[in-house]
Amino acid sequence: MMFLLYSSSSATLKFSVLALLFYGGCKVTVAKNAMFPALIVFGDSIADSGNNNYLSTIVKCDFPPYGRDFQKGKPTGRFCNGKVPSDFSAEFYGIKELLPPYLDPNLQLQDLLTGVTFASGGAGYDPLTANVVSVLSLSDQLELFKKYKEKIKSALGDEQTVTFLSKALFFICCGSDDIANTYFSTPLRSAHYDIDSYTDLAVNCASQFFQELYGLGARRVLVGGLPPIGCVPSQRTLGGGLTRGCANKSNYAAFLYNSKLSAQMDSLKNSLPGFRIVYADVYKPLLSIIQNAKQYGFEEVNKGCCGTGNIEVSILCNHLSDGQTCTDVSKFVFWDSYHPSEKAYKILTTMILNQHTKELL
Repeated sequence: MMFLLYSSSSATLKFSVLALLFYGGCKVTVAKNAMFPALIVFGDSIADSGNNNYLSTIVKCDFPPYGRDFQKGKPTGRFCNGKVPSDFSAEFYGIKELLPPYLDPNLQLQDLLTGVTFASGGAGYDPLTANVVSVLSLSDQLELFKKYKEKIKSALGDEQTVTFLSKALFFICCGSDDIANTYFSTPLRSAHYDIDSYTDLAVNCASQFFQELYGLGARRVLVGGLPPIGCVPSQRTLGGGLTRGCANKSNYAAFLYNSKLSAQMDSLKNSLPGFRIVYADVYKPLLSIIQNAKQYGFEEVNKGCCGTGNIEVSILCNHLSDGQTCTDVSKFVFWDSYHPSEKAYKILTTMILNQHTKELL
């Protein structure tokens, strides 16, 4: 049996454990002195901490030099040299230091009670995006969440599970691969949609996902918008011309998508009782870091640390790239040609959470 005391003020929401949950003969505690009892994450490679390790896909990073600056230099399936936003978010709210992938077969009940990530590198709101590279679509991630929910129910019971999910923080980071990969890198959608109609499709898919998540019990949801995709190194290489400037078409698509997503989220917030769904602008903060790199302690913004930094990502960023990989990643905004470095992620995540936490309480 477990007894939880929920106390709140206008600025904070603390969870205090008054007793221990006895489950299967084991003592299990729920997040102590945390703002939220758990962090539950959906999305793509920005928040994947290793789910793709357990999939038959080429979108992987469970090999060096990935994880070079992680604990003991271990590649874990995080698309970074170190921690990713899902980790920094869990740490920011005092839940735990690292957010594990749900597909990790070694997870214990305690891990589930404080949250996991269902995110899968290469996924998008458009279901075609995940299908093309054989990763977990958002529908797949929701199905896994349903299984997760049943495990929580077996431990807490129906009533406490409803309360638990209503107080947990849900974080969604998705959509970049829809624009960068599915639309601009293949003819699968661009042959049938202009960018205006395609962003409509993606946002409609996002809206359906949010509503399904609400129906499963989520009440506090933070949704990251798209970054300035055209300014990541790979998109500079592919669409930035000889000077490798920011790819304007990709940035316009991200800007258009963000405006539609924000408006759709406002509509859902007004129509679904008790739904605290908050749009987090990622575009402006990351662009600020890129344009004002020295203010944030960076020197290199238009290429990644791994290899040449122009195109290497996932399986292209490997031990064969070591000879060209940078020695001091702290100077780089990007780790590979698509993903920010641990340092950049920490700065960006902290900026966003400081700005939006009060809206979620």
